[in-house]
Amino acid sequence: MKSIRKWFDNGETNFSAQSADTADAGIDWLRVIPFIVLHLACLAVFIVGVSSVAVVTAVVLYIVRMFAITAFYHRYFAHKAFKTSRPVQFVFALIGASATQRGPLWWAAHHRQHHRHADQAADPHSPKQGFLWSHMGWFLSGKHYQADYRLVPDWQRFAELRWLDRFDLTVPVLLAVALFIFGMLLERFAPGLGTNGWQMLVWGYFISTVVLLHATLLINSMAHRVGKKRYQTGDESRNNFVLALLTLGEGWHNNHHHYPVSARQGFYWWEVDFSYYVLKLMQKAGLIWDVKTVPLDKRESKKIFNEAGV
Repeated sequence: MKSIRKWFDNGETNFSAQSADTADAGIDWLRVIPFIVLHLACLAVFIVGVSSVAVVTAVVLYIVRMFAITAFYHRYFAHKAFKTSRPVQFVFALIGASATQRGPLWWAAHHRQHHRHADQAADPHSPKQGFLWSHMGWFLSGKHYQADYRLVPDWQRFAELRWLDRFDLTVPVLLAVALFIFGMLLERFAPGLGTNGWQMLVWGYFISTVVLLHATLLINSMAHRVGKKRYQTGDESRNNFVLALLTLGEGWHNNHHHYPVSARQGFYWWEVDFSYYVLKLMQKAGLIWDVKTVPLDKRESKKIFNEAGV
């Protein structure tokens, strides 16, 4: 019953690093039933079929929520790479929460722990512990169900962020319901689009979310295994162009580990970083400010190879 209750209310446990050391590293299968259902629900696509409007909805939600994860959950909440107002902070925390990747405090705390101990024993998701562990086993275990919230004292003072962490399933459920209702309305008022509530739910929420989730997790598992190392960082982080495209810029992971506080992870003009481009537009609009980028001397330091490849 405790595991089932945690589907809806995680509590506000101040989970310390010491208690994490003694927590069960095994999979809590009852607690992760929603994660399993999320994947199995994608198979309903063979029942609901496909339409252009459903696919477009899935793609748009993938891009918008990926941006919220990369630009705000990661670059803002984990690394404070720029500043913004409390309303904008909450809006993108809300969008990030809809990605079904837990709350912003949980996400940032684990990521800060990762940078403190990258590819060491205390790293929550080092590939040295196996691909499946680094990809998804770590967050399905009791060991990492809670986070060391002492690592995010800067964000704990915001009640709305704590609420998103505690009731992290609420926003994804509301998104799923909204998509179902949207599909029903389209079926009634725009039948020519060939969609309905169930189709919009499967494509807009389940398929879009599963692809988004695993694209994000590939940074943990693949970006520490496959790619090129430009910098000596003391870990196995790599730059990977394909992952950068999938994640709107997060694939420049070795760059990121070299200088984590930069809002721009593609350090050179040819390193595509869509999240940074959108952040620049937001900066011009006055929505964010004090956007940090890598200084030239830092960019050129500790290189394994120069840009000529030698």
